[in-house]
Amino acid sequence: MQSSTSGPPSRPAGDPAGTPAGQQPGTPVGRAGTEDRLTAELAAVVVGARRRAVRDGDRQTDTAHLLHALVEAAPAVRDALGAPRAARVLAYLVQRSIGYGLRWHGTVERSGAPPPVPGPAHHGWSPAAAAALDLACARARARGEQRAQPLDLLAGLAADPDCRAVQVLARAGVDRVRLNARIEHPSQQVSPPLRS
Repeated sequence: MQSSTSGPPSRPAGDPAGTPAGQQPGTPVGRAGTEDRLTAELAAVVVGARRRAVRDGDRQTDTAHLLHALVEAAPAVRDALGAPRAARVLAYLVQRSIGYGLRWHGTVERSGAPPPVPGPAHHGWSPAAAAALDLACARARARGEQRAQPLDLLAGLAADPDCRAVQVLARAGVDRVRLNARIEHPSQQVSPPLRS
């Protein structure tokens, strides 16, 4: 419902972070017209995650694909996790096709993330992955930056306690609340430990 007073327009339902001008609400990162929302490093991560999903034979790119690509490609993410935990996270993720993640094969990721605006723009993304990418972009805008960075996406993944990425992090001994504190305050990357 539009107010008769002048002021900023209300945000579309399902898009709490707002949408850049000229972009459809709910358009996920990595689709045509949204590359300007990512740093080059994060764009490469998104491409790597999509490639991994295709190689694994998965219909959707999920949060575990994004986490895998982040840990492999982004030094800031490995620093936030700490080298030993980053290695443990990768160890769980490489088992996806032969063990640990086998139960996910051919299934749609369910999580606590709000569903994205339906439509072709979210084709290929799990709802949780689309929400994490949207949250990463919202974090960048909140800092006054136009492009999301890898740590923004890591925070977006950790924000959803029910997503596959958080399941992997938990298995590797990473507490998501402490991880978010370390992302918000990089001085905490030495202590306290991420294990609960």
